[in-house]
Amino acid sequence: MAYWIINSIIVFALCVLFAGVLIPEILLIAYRRNLFDEVDERKIHKGSIPRLGGIAFEPVILLSIALTLGGNLLFDCDAFADVFGADAKLMVTAFCAIQMLYLLGMADDLIGIKYRAKFVVQIICAVLLIAGGCWFKTLAGALGIEGLSPWIGYPFTAVVIVFLINAINLIDGIDGLASGLSSIASGIYGFSFLLLGQYDLAILSFATLGVLVPFFYFNVFGDVTKHSKIFMGDTGSLTIGLILSILGIRLYTTPESACIDFNPAVIAFSPLIIPCFDVLRVYTIRIRQHRSPFLPDKNHIHHKFLAAGMPPRTAMVTIISISALFCIINLTLSNFLNINLIIILDIACWFLFNAWVNNRIEMHKKKNEELKIEN
Repeated sequence: MAYWIINSIIVFALCVLFAGVLIPEILLIAYRRNLFDEVDERKIHKGSIPRLGGIAFEPVILLSIALTLGGNLLFDCDAFADVFGADAKLMVTAFCAIQMLYLLGMADDLIGIKYRAKFVVQIICAVLLIAGGCWFKTLAGALGIEGLSPWIGYPFTAVVIVFLINAINLIDGIDGLASGLSSIASGIYGFSFLLLGQYDLAILSFATLGVLVPFFYFNVFGDVTKHSKIFMGDTGSLTIGLILSILGIRLYTTPESACIDFNPAVIAFSPLIIPCFDVLRVYTIRIRQHRSPFLPDKNHIHHKFLAAGMPPRTAMVTIISISALFCIINLTLSNFLNINLIIILDIACWFLFNAWVNNRIEMHKKKNEELKIEN
């Protein structure tokens, strides 16, 4: 275990270092070439801000893992290579899919891609992952279902992968939100895979966390006037969404082990509750209003927080804190309750959470109306 903890720290540190060096260079190029995120009525940022931060993600992750692998081989430590070799089928298909979606995201950030083309590429990536063995062989007791046949597991997995990719993409609406939620998920997945002995996936988790940390700094604390602020763009959100879908599915389908005190399936979906539930809610609203579920609006949870009068950073911290609370509660309850009861409680908490936000919005509107009358 100590060997893998050290390697995880090395990969994490390399990713932090390389991303911390590369993102300022991306900022420099973006400002020289006028590559900025266009301001419109849906966006809250002011000024010219590049949205190419995600360009750093995939190359840094691959480089850091490759360097760590090379260092292990240089010192005749074959365990690192053996673990990745034992899961070579998934690793190869995963990195092919990540590369494909990374290029799609870059094209979208630079020239714009229609959403239909995005879905086609996402489905191809899902098929690649399924071919690599990343699919739902079980629902771990959810809805009373254990094992799944390939005829059901394959299409269900494809839907989940595409859904998760877009959930991360759509939650990326205010500074630090997508990267903060993804950091929580990556960290939890990393420690979980370490405990479960799935060290290749632990390395990938900590590498993902490593690129998100410096990006979070530049995204949240960067100054527009000093040309140090950047967005991840579709390049980043699509890449991270795909990686989290790989990690989440593999963790969800891991059998319960005597060496851990939690249900892997519960801890797999817990960090993704906020983005997934939010997308389901928004899509439902759009369909009920007879609008395309894929056309953008201002109904996401972060928009509701802003409508309630919260500053963007307060909204970001609040949503991330609630996500962390979901994880802690679910982790605790997994020792005592069935997965179905936990899901029911999560759904109930989500409705109460939304009711609280809606109440805040109404109070904020009344306050504004009262101020207008006084003036």
